[in-house]
Amino acid sequence: MMDNGSSSALSAKNIHKWFGNHHVLKGISLDAHQGDVISILGASGSGKSTFLRCLNLLETPDEGSVAVSGEAFDMARHRHGKLHRSDRRQVQRIRTELAMVFQSFNLWGHMTVMQNLIEGPTRVQKRPKAEVIDEAEVLLAKVGLADKKEQYPAQLSGGQQQRVAIARALAMRPKVMLFDEPTSALDPELVGEVLRVMRSLAEEGRTMLVVTHELGFAREVSNRIVFLHQGQVDIDGTPEQVFGGGGSQRLRQFIAGHQLATAN
Repeated sequence: MMDNGSSSALSAKNIHKWFGNHHVLKGISLDAHQGDVISILGASGSGKSTFLRCLNLLETPDEGSVAVSGEAFDMARHRHGKLHRSDRRQVQRIRTELAMVFQSFNLWGHMTVMQNLIEGPTRVQKRPKAEVIDEAEVLLAKVGLADKKEQYPAQLSGGQQQRVAIARALAMRPKVMLFDEPTSALDPELVGEVLRVMRSLAEEGRTMLVVTHELGFAREVSNRIVFLHQGQVDIDGTPEQVFGGGGSQRLRQFIAGHQLATAN
């Protein structure tokens, strides 16, 4: 289903999600335009990761709609009222345009770094293997891992694995990149190398939605920040608006708490 009136790279409208009786997302809407870098902040349990997973239907919303470049996921209702994916092939195709970088890397451990990068483009997108390999070489150089292409994930540090995961996401030529707390599983000394790669992607003009606790990254790299509280958007604004002392008391407490934790 196309919405030709939309100029959004990614649009989510009125997203609701329940887990049993727990209403996790309570009507979240968000529009990301080409080149936006949107950091999604919030306390643990605020719904950040669930919202991100609803955007590519890793979690199916119970209400609402998601569109990529104006094309909405086709959804239908079961007899009991729940939404479900009505066109599996469409979901698979649109998912290739929404590259996801996970907290825990999710690399295939039995494959080399190069094999991890070329698997999706060759098998899912049916692109010529030689072309994909050439592109993968460039991407590994971009993330500083050109010399690791024949190694296996277990031979790499956490920071290196996450950089491979970013390169693997880029290999799909996505329209939007989704990052789910990409540094939270890393030792502190490895966080910087991943954030440097993400900064370079932002400078290239890539469209990125980043669930993160890295407030410095959010302040310096994002052009928009969305702060969630108990499954709702508490504030959606510029870094200046969010970190300039405005917003709700909940937001100010969240920022102060993170600054205190960092200082300690």
